[in-house]
Amino acid sequence: MDLKKLFLKADNELENSEKRIRSRKITCKKCQNKTSVNKIRRNFFICPECGYYFPVRARRRILMLTDDRSFIEHDREMESRNILDFPEYEDKLSAAKEKSRENEGVITGVAEIGGIRTCIFAMDGNFMMGSMGAVVGEKITRLFEHAAKEMLPVVGVTVSGGARMQEGMISLMQMSKVSAAVKRHSDKGGLYIVLLTNPTTGGVDASFAMLGDITLSEPLARVGFAGPRVVEKTLNTALPDNFQMAERVKECGFIDAIVPRQEQKKYLERLLKFHDIYK
Repeated sequence: MDLKKLFLKADNELENSEKRIRSRKITCKKCQNKTSVNKIRRNFFICPECGYYFPVRARRRILMLTDDRSFIEHDREMESRNILDFPEYEDKLSAAKEKSRENEGVITGVAEIGGIRTCIFAMDGNFMMGSMGAVVGEKITRLFEHAAKEMLPVVGVTVSGGARMQEGMISLMQMSKVSAAVKRHSDKGGLYIVLLTNPTTGGVDASFAMLGDITLSEPLARVGFAGPRVVEKTLNTALPDNFQMAERVKECGFIDAIVPRQEQKKYLERLLKFHDIYK
């Protein structure tokens, strides 16, 4: 038995949520070039050849935006149940847990960003496409309530296909539920910063994703309510290539700034420090 292994420091769960063989190569969906995982990680999960933004898991996203080892998770044990007895929903939940390695489609908690204590949530597109069900809504609502009580700012990272159809009206109710919590936090003078990532659509876009005091986005993120195919069929007309792209949404006044992934942490630090001085 190797006694040295008994005294190894335990892995930091947040930093090691994606255990990969570092020499493995990934094929970029846009340019089809193969690049090592290690190189992509060093480049903030952006293809070094064409600039394609690889999807980022929620825990990795929190790690990228917060100070080292400062994140404390809330409500991790909460899980969805098949309240409406929707066919095969349990199977889909099990598959989502296995794929994402998470209990639900959002991670919430408190961390420090540039030394400023901040509530943060990050949605995970690997959990049923980041869909919003009762547990997602409840976890985000609780986070805003905690932020209002402690007078903390909130940073939210969104990625979602919308409301979770397997939970019917219960899922749709989360739109107003979370929006009300955002309003109560705002009424107490709390700052809410949203970072939109690809894609942010449906009921999430129609509620808390667009209620931030400051709305940021990653480049070329799709932001909108109904998908382009639905809009095309409804209007019976062709849509422009930049339809629902963040750059176009910014031109329409719904996004304040488009921030490259490499600059996001520093950008958030500046915003939080500015608010902390003048609040």
